[in-house]
Amino acid sequence: MEKEVYAATGRRKASVARAVLVKGDGSFTINGKNMSSYLTRDPLAAHAKEPLIATELVDKLSVSCKARGGGLSGQAGAVRLAVARALLQMNPSLRAILRKGGFLTRDAREVERKKYGQPKARKRFQYSKR
Repeated sequence: MEKEVYAATGRRKASVARAVLVKGDGSFTINGKNMSSYLTRDPLAAHAKEPLIATELVDKLSVSCKARGGGLSGQAGAVRLAVARALLQMNPSLRAILRKGGFLTRDAREVERKKYGQPKARKRFQYSKR
């Protein structure tokens, strides 16, 4: 007997996450660790779980993710997008709820590169007239 497995990819900043959804007990793992121990700050864990909360499927699905690149904030955003895309694959009628919550929109903001002759991307060295 085969299980129904739904997988999707999400990106945010320099992070990439792949989420796999299976009908289950509501466990949520990232890189083999429990989500709350991997995403140490509570707002990040809540951010990653938002699509499941909005669709009221927190206790009905088990989520397993692989996240790499970037930091914890970027990885949490990537996991959120991956979970939302996998939910959409599982049940296309959830599109309206996921779209309204903004879970299907990829956040395209990236770090601006540092320019030569400046200490940072936009910061300038102090100007001295004399």
